[in-house]
Amino acid sequence: MNHVYLSIGTNIGERYENLQHAVQLLMDKKEIELVRISSIYETAAVGFTDQADFLNIAVYIKTSYSSSEMLEVCQSVENELGRVREIRWGPRIIDLDILLYNHENIETESLIVPHPRMYERAFVLVPLIEITPTPIGEQLQLAHEALSQLNCEKEGVTLWKESLEHNILYSVK
Repeated sequence: MNHVYLSIGTNIGERYENLQHAVQLLMDKKEIELVRISSIYETAAVGFTDQADFLNIAVYIKTSYSSSEMLEVCQSVENELGRVREIRWGPRIIDLDILLYNHENIETESLIVPHPRMYERAFVLVPLIEITPTPIGEQLQLAHEALSQLNCEKEGVTLWKESLEHNILYSVK
């Protein structure tokens, strides 16, 4: 089984329901086992800042999918939920990013893992670190170290809804 960490964010429409729907679509895949979901964090937009705040979570899954198949799954979830790519870093109904895939470094035309800007973004690191309190592997160790260098308050990351036993959105089956 492959160990995959995803970041999921939304800032259009019913944000909480968007997260729920995205997680449910992942859980509907028999090749995906949901292991952990972080609390939900509200974050200010990065890059294009003239937009609504985001809700963000991190998800840890186990899957038999290859990294390229997992990318296809993430993009199919985005498409099913109506993701439209108009403005780089602009508003979006849903955004799924592969942060880590096992302990691999992957660089293809369509996928870079670890996510290239992961270590610079508190809105990614805060939920990721929540579901990986003990860093296993170099990439998670780097994530823990990067988070200690960031000012989460300055970067606009606030707890929106606390996870209770990591099943805030759904009861894990």
